[in-house]
Amino acid sequence: MPAIFTNYMMKYYGRIWLLCLLLSGVVSNAIAQRVITGKVTSVADSSPLPGVSVLVKGTTNGTSADAEGQYRLSIPTSGTVTLAFSFIGLEPQEITVGNNRSVVNVEMAESATELNQVVVTGYNQTQRKDVIGSITSIKSDIYKDVPVVGVDQALQGRAAGVQVSQSSGTPGGGISIRIRGNTSISASNRPLFIVDGVPVEVGAVSGRSFGGQQDNTLAIINPNDIESLEVLKDAAAKAIYGSRGANGVVLITTKRGRNNKTTITADVQRGVTQIIKRPQLLNSAQLIELQREAVTNAGQDPDKQGLIAGVTDGVDTDWVDAVLRQGVLQQYQISASGGNDRTRFYLSGSARDEEGVQLNNRFTRYSGALNMDHKATSKLNFGANINMAVSKNNRVKGDNFLDGVYSGAIKSLPFYAPFNEQGKLYGPNSIGYAGFPNFNPVAQAVLPRFVTHGLKMIVGVNADYEIIKNLRFRTKFSMDYNNAEEDQYESSGTAIGGFLQGVGGKGYGVYSSYTGYTLINSNVLTYYLSLNDKHHFNVLLGNEIIHSQARSSNVQGRLFPSDDFTYIGSAGIVDNGSSSFGQNGLLSFFGEIKYDFQDRYLLGFTSRYDGSSRFGQNRRFGLFPSASFGWRVSQEKFMENVRFVSDLKLRGSFGFTGNERIGNFQYLGTWASATYNGATGVGPNNLSNPNLQWERTREANIGFDAAFWNGRFSVTADVYSNLTDNLLFAEPIPLTTGFGSIQGNIGQISNKGVELTLSSVNVDRAVRWSSDLNLTHNLNNVAMLANNDTLFRGYSGNGVGGTNAVLQGQPLGTFWGLKFMGVDPATGDAIYDDVNGDGRISPEDGQVIGNAQPKLYGGFTNSVSYKGFDLSVFFQFMYGNKILNFTNTSLLNTGSDIQDNQSIAALRRWKQEGDETDIPRYILGNTYNSFHSSRFLEDGSYLRLKNLSFGYNLPTRWVTKAKMSSVRVFASATNLWTLTAYSGPDPEVSTIDGSTVAQGIDFFTLPQVKTVMGGVTIKF
Repeated sequence: MPAIFTNYMMKYYGRIWLLCLLLSGVVSNAIAQRVITGKVTSVADSSPLPGVSVLVKGTTNGTSADAEGQYRLSIPTSGTVTLAFSFIGLEPQEITVGNNRSVVNVEMAESATELNQVVVTGYNQTQRKDVIGSITSIKSDIYKDVPVVGVDQALQGRAAGVQVSQSSGTPGGGISIRIRGNTSISASNRPLFIVDGVPVEVGAVSGRSFGGQQDNTLAIINPNDIESLEVLKDAAAKAIYGSRGANGVVLITTKRGRNNKTTITADVQRGVTQIIKRPQLLNSAQLIELQREAVTNAGQDPDKQGLIAGVTDGVDTDWVDAVLRQGVLQQYQISASGGNDRTRFYLSGSARDEEGVQLNNRFTRYSGALNMDHKATSKLNFGANINMAVSKNNRVKGDNFLDGVYSGAIKSLPFYAPFNEQGKLYGPNSIGYAGFPNFNPVAQAVLPRFVTHGLKMIVGVNADYEIIKNLRFRTKFSMDYNNAEEDQYESSGTAIGGFLQGVGGKGYGVYSSYTGYTLINSNVLTYYLSLNDKHHFNVLLGNEIIHSQARSSNVQGRLFPSDDFTYIGSAGIVDNGSSSFGQNGLLSFFGEIKYDFQDRYLLGFTSRYDGSSRFGQNRRFGLFPSASFGWRVSQEKFMENVRFVSDLKLRGSFGFTGNERIGNFQYLGTWASATYNGATGVGPNNLSNPNLQWERTREANIGFDAAFWNGRFSVTADVYSNLTDNLLFAEPIPLTTGFGSIQGNIGQISNKGVELTLSSVNVDRAVRWSSDLNLTHNLNNVAMLANNDTLFRGYSGNGVGGTNAVLQGQPLGTFWGLKFMGVDPATGDAIYDDVNGDGRISPEDGQVIGNAQPKLYGGFTNSVSYKGFDLSVFFQFMYGNKILNFTNTSLLNTGSDIQDNQSIAALRRWKQEGDETDIPRYILGNTYNSFHSSRFLEDGSYLRLKNLSFGYNLPTRWVTKAKMSSVRVFASATNLWTLTAYSGPDPEVSTIDGSTVAQGIDFFTLPQVKTVMGGVTIKF
């Protein structure tokens, strides 16, 4: 019995055990059947990322993405797992997958510390790890949510050594950009901009400055079509551009297609704008009290002058409010990119419409881009790029125009109204029209027509041929075309068309046109050689031919039959016109040799030989060489145990660059038309100088790049010393020669500075937080001039000469004036420093009172992302600069005249003996108390929240149902908050747009605007 029972139980348990084994197999099978699939793409352009590792965290279970970025991975059926995605050069990601999820699509971004990132360095490309020049790279993702008009505006605060200021809040207005300081007095200080290998015109296309504010050619290029920016700052990086590189070089690379399926992207942005701060002015009651006081202090009767309280101030108009509005900004863009292994393309079209905050002010741009790349054979490639934009700029007069809109609104007396009782505008023939110097600012805004129509085209075609292995030849033909047509009409209801006696009171019209183009042909031969995988050589030889020409013309008319006929053909008198033509050329040969040994020791030699038609026959050609070195210390054996150092590279460079951007043929002795006693003829106009040559800048740079803890923290630092000699300057000569000056090469300017860039990944988990900080300290100095005479520039200063001075030992942008010592409590009169001690205040007591150049400037960005959310906070700042509040020479004029409204600061003026204040007493006709002095100079330092943006990427499972690949919604705001001690509306503005010697002047300049907008980006 026991034996039978034992056998039975063994059979029974054996069957149970076998059943368990079978069940375990079924379970195992069931577990293996749960499959996760997905696609890994680039966050930048949605292209597939092959080879990305996908691993179940904590296990060895994993796979890799295929050529299309697709992956397939089996995971357990129940419970949650964490998938880890990683690849060299990409930011790793971890995604938790629950029970009900079977598709996991991932977008991956490039690693911030990727040393293999390709950097454009001029006529060539190199990897970031091999860069031994001072180059800053800026990706378009940084400003994707910022409503910048032009690419130069996108550089502000983003790169060490690059100082960018927006001269005013005018849409499409000028931008001042300086790289490592000002290098010239008279020649252009703007950097050289290269778009896809094409040097482009960056100056104003309009012939009218409208009170110092220029238009901006770069505002016509759509920033959304740009892939990346490279800023070349030292001789090693920019000597390849020779005579045009002294002011720095900005390389702009536009977006191109990739070898993937076609991706369509639609982007919509809409927002509102308003000026960041309005000036605080007196109302009618406050102003009439001040005016009566000023007249009384002068010993006169204010009642006899019609200044009667309760009568004169019966109208109280806020003119600033009357001419300003809330602007509207809208931008729409659609683009498509894609291709295969033979042909790739990028196509885009966009429309931007920005309604300015001033009445009748508007900027509209329509742009399109097409980039094509085709691989004809294994050795031959073709490429083409077309970037075209048309713009319409409805401008208004501003700044120092007496009849400007914003400037007129600030100055105009509040005693007058813009409209009569019938709702019609007061004009020059109206009883309620104030007359000179007040006019009617509202009429000045809405009645004139100042329209600039712009067209810009950047076109290029290129061919690349591999002659033998590693030896390639590239040729490119390209053109930069610019056209501007300006249509102006000022009706009889405006100051010029109806008040100015010389015009006739019946309207005034101007029509002008400008057409300029540059043709470029470049030919480049490159050769790469590697010996024993230790010695690497990269050799480049090339030549370039550049030809530019421009034509302009204008015609003026007056005495129109009525304001219904507004074009020149209707003018009763057409009595003024002109036309001009100019051209110049540049012939260049250049070469570059780069060598590295085992990625440790790096050497570079660059040289360019330029010949320019702008210079005399004795000095037409010049040589611009440079040498550079680098040592990747982190590759040395003694660094193997220093594990926290991921990369460390020391570098240095020395070389020469130049500046040839002056007018054409200034070396020639020229003749011009002349009129004498009613007869016309010709007379000498310019003295010849066969030795005229370009400015030359000697540049030395030492720096290092370091990354720590696998890129969690990185540092880039540079110290530079640049000396510019042979300054292109109109040298003063005795008037007894019949001329006031001769164009020559005199003087020296030095720029010395330190640049520091810090980047860190502060948190790198589910929440990712990164920070970027750049700081620049630059010392500018006029090292030598032809003599010690002070050269006055800027505006005329009351009682002292010019507002700005160029003199040896001081920086450009130096302010000149009397030193204000305060207000005498006993008399209320201003106290000035009597420099020469002669007991009186005169122009001889003028002295240096400050300068417009900052001691420190930079930008600070914090970026935070969590799942589909992202937040960016960008601060931009400037410290240690002075700004001349020249507006206050009118708004705090202490009674020199009573035809302008006054600042609210006038309420703290001296009134009686014993008052302690910084505003002298008001007395009609007194100019002593309003002499140009340091009273009008203020601290221009500021910290500005330049941009705040917040975005959200909708979950993939939502958007795929609508057959879209991604949807991102975002909100953005610019110029939200400013911390400054400056009393004016905006510490950043500069009236004389682009000026080097008279920078930092605020003279009725429209402040920048605050923008709040929202948008959505959809990819298909």
